[in-house]
Amino acid sequence: MAISRNSFRNCMLVFNRDILKCKRSTSCLQSMDMCTCRNEDGDQDNPKNKSSKRVRTYRDLEWPDFSKYRRGSNKYECIPASENSSTRKLSSYIPIAATLIGSVYGAKTVVTQFITSMSPSKDVLAMAQAEVNISNIPVGMMTTVKWRGKPLFIKHRAEADVQTERQTPLSMLRDPERDEDRVLKPEWLVVIGVCTHLGCVPISNAGDYNAFYCPCHGSHYDHSGRIRKGPAPTNLEVPPYIFLNDDIILVG
Repeated sequence: MAISRNSFRNCMLVFNRDILKCKRSTSCLQSMDMCTCRNEDGDQDNPKNKSSKRVRTYRDLEWPDFSKYRRGSNKYECIPASENSSTRKLSSYIPIAATLIGSVYGAKTVVTQFITSMSPSKDVLAMAQAEVNISNIPVGMMTTVKWRGKPLFIKHRAEADVQTERQTPLSMLRDPERDEDRVLKPEWLVVIGVCTHLGCVPISNAGDYNAFYCPCHGSHYDHSGRIRKGPAPTNLEVPPYIFLNDDIILVG
């Protein structure tokens, strides 16, 4: 540990003061294990003299040395505590900071586990998406797959059907929606096969438009899944889907 010049000077002053005190101290009357101290004039302490003090010490006892219990930064008594207070504060702040960081990390772990416990399980996530191979669906035909407990219609439309639906005026539709907004590729239509009236499952290649027909209450849908006749109020729902490639559709 480096000692500053002022600290060393203070140590020397204390040391010199102690030497002067020893030279000016009174002689002691030695006894078996005690001594009576005299004042500077050599007179024995007088109980009536308030300034005099009677000191009784044991000669066989040594002054305890606490240096090995002191910190390295506070080893010298003559060095002011203010000069090394930052070091002592640091040793106190480090455990507090470590405890705080550990508490924050533990709280973060608890919150993460709690939020994760509310996430859907793997079997639910597996049902949320479905990959469908559409390479074996001929033109003009449709396949039905199960997705989230509902029938999913995937129809390979003919070019004539696409042109017919795109030329249909929106004013003729109950739920106006363009064909281009309902498909990603013109030849492929993907809709949920549930009638928007009361939830029946329509049949394909039937009805007045030879597309989708609900036999329960007579709702007719065109090749774009739009309602044209019957009690159904809206078009067939289009689920979220993407083309992974030309042959695979990912629904959900």
